[in-house]
Amino acid sequence: MDWLKRLAAARVLVVGDVMLDRYWFGDVERISPEAPVPVARIQKTDERAGGAANVARNIAALGGQAHLLAVVGDDEAGSALERLLTAHGVKASLHRDPDIATTVKLRVLARQQQLLRIDFENEPSHEVLAAKLDEFEAMLPQVDVVILSDYGKGGLRHVQRMIEIAKAHGKPTLVDPKGDDYDRYRGATLLTPNRSEFRQVAGRWASEDELCAKACQLREKLDLDALLVTRSEEGMTLFAASEIVHQPTQAQEVFDVSGAGDTVIGTLGLMLAAGLTLPQAMEWSNRAAGIVVGKLGTAVVHPEELFGDSE
Repeated sequence: MDWLKRLAAARVLVVGDVMLDRYWFGDVERISPEAPVPVARIQKTDERAGGAANVARNIAALGGQAHLLAVVGDDEAGSALERLLTAHGVKASLHRDPDIATTVKLRVLARQQQLLRIDFENEPSHEVLAAKLDEFEAMLPQVDVVILSDYGKGGLRHVQRMIEIAKAHGKPTLVDPKGDDYDRYRGATLLTPNRSEFRQVAGRWASEDELCAKACQLREKLDLDALLVTRSEEGMTLFAASEIVHQPTQAQEVFDVSGAGDTVIGTLGLMLAAGLTLPQAMEWSNRAAGIVVGKLGTAVVHPEELFGDSE
């Protein structure tokens, strides 16, 4: 199968909360005389596209056509994020809201261990979000699949309307959910909660049978085509109307799980846009997740890593 040609023709629209991930790397050799905290002497810095921007970045890294629609502040971090996305081959439409600051997550690391994370964030205005909704509908004819990446930062305040619009245009809609109000995702094609997120909504389970019952009940209640629960070291399980499919984890060594959910839904959406079935797309997503958790920070998977000899 010529994967590169199929993926190059696949078009995915990502909408949601974007952020700039900044990393400060250094050494810790002493404790501060001012307070009982380590002193990190910074030697290197790095910045990467995070949140929904990382989903789009994962799609572009695999050779797909990634379109991104999001709101950022009219600030230096927003400009940095735009430069990064352009460099990664993402077609980004970033609405600038002068009343907010672009979400930034700053991580301080020493010897590959995270010492501290500092978050800068606030929600976009209703006016900017309304304009984004109009552009969302205008972009739908140009794409095959829609991904809504919710990080709870306010960028998907109109998520129910987006799902309805995408459905009216016949576009499969995948949602990476946040919080405990899943009613707002009603009617989506697929939800991809991780294990703890699903437990927060459905409650605890004591057996696989109980998990299956809870997942199927939620899928039916929300009128979803399928529900994909990512389960860390237990792999991932797809709950569809006609079948339940489980994939054991592919991870060889877990180094950093940040951004793994972005890789899962990005790969899943791209594979569906390339014409694969949900179980087939899930298999590739599971492989991609196993690769990306072996990397530091919000990272991506490249075709040669994912497909190897199968290209």
